[in-house]
Amino acid sequence: MQIGYCTNVHAGPDLKSTQANLLQYAAKVKEQFSPNEPMGIGLWLAAPAAVALKDPSTLNEFRSWLNQKELVPFTLNGFPYGDFHSEVVKHQVYQPTWFEEDRLTYTTNLIDALHELLPAGVEGSISTLPVAWNRRSMTPPQWLQTSQQLLQLCQYLHQLEQETGRLIYVCLEPEPGCVLDVAEDMINLFQERLLPFDDDNIVTRYLRICHDICHSAVMFEAQADALRKYQQLGIRVGKIQVSSAVRVDFSTIDTAHRAAALEQLRSFNEPRYLHQTSIRHTSGQTKFYEDLDLALATVKDPTQLTNTWSVHFHVPVYLQTLGLLGTSQTDILDCFDVCKSMPDLKHFEVETYAWNVLPEEHQVSNLADGIAKEMTWVKNQLDN
Repeated sequence: MQIGYCTNVHAGPDLKSTQANLLQYAAKVKEQFSPNEPMGIGLWLAAPAAVALKDPSTLNEFRSWLNQKELVPFTLNGFPYGDFHSEVVKHQVYQPTWFEEDRLTYTTNLIDALHELLPAGVEGSISTLPVAWNRRSMTPPQWLQTSQQLLQLCQYLHQLEQETGRLIYVCLEPEPGCVLDVAEDMINLFQERLLPFDDDNIVTRYLRICHDICHSAVMFEAQADALRKYQQLGIRVGKIQVSSAVRVDFSTIDTAHRAAALEQLRSFNEPRYLHQTSIRHTSGQTKFYEDLDLALATVKDPTQLTNTWSVHFHVPVYLQTLGLLGTSQTDILDCFDVCKSMPDLKHFEVETYAWNVLPEEHQVSNLADGIAKEMTWVKNQLDN
């Protein structure tokens, strides 16, 4: 079992800034979390950094530097293609899509880099986006191109393992509002668009699921149900992204404090990232909103709120509460309970990328301290 943190929390889309961030933050996290042994990291390499590593001398220098710092990039985050910390990211993070050639090229560049960076005998994983934003926008030609590129990707990974013995798998990451946003969507993709055309029986070896706990919690999925559905159908989970959503059950908040709770929730409405929001009403019906501001705009009288809100905002995983608000930390624990019965699952990646846009009262003075605290909490839960 490998535990790391995703370095997409750090700004910088090129290799020079990637290395500088690892030195400034990851090395300090290691001092606290794993002072005497190499530490795993979930390395984010934006497209320019992945291209830079195609140069053999640059690759050798970076690999030697990682070895010297005892940082092991057992998994890559291949979801954000470009600058994940520009002033406004929002829907740009879903570009390019899986029906565009640039996404396939970027992913094969990451595969090549990961193979060269990993120690001998270590398997690697790469998470990637769930095809595109908004399933209603998909056309039949786009679905066909997506399927063909994913099957081509599996052949690429199969050839790599045949020639080198290296097992690397790419993990599709469901996200609210995307073409693939819940477990059922993932299952349909495999059963209807991939497995019927898998002539070599390789799809489920090289194409797996990246289960982001926050994303699943936003959609009010039962963690155990989602993971067991995959198990029953032979679809493997290759990576767990350990993350926590903002969760507010207004029915448990005293009427006099609901307006204050709504104001605290409003403080999470920042402009850089998309904060998809699901509201589950007492009737059991759930309404999905593309962004938090759209959900907030529906509230006329906060004192009358009795529903439960689940918001895509990655908050520190060790927190159960955020003032009057809650988190989906219990979903992490539910997920871990099932993970212990999944022998193929080895990779756990803490992915709280939103530290620098958290409301001020929830930020930490030292980012490395906060990340190390998260990783220690995760390790303790998995060890129990």
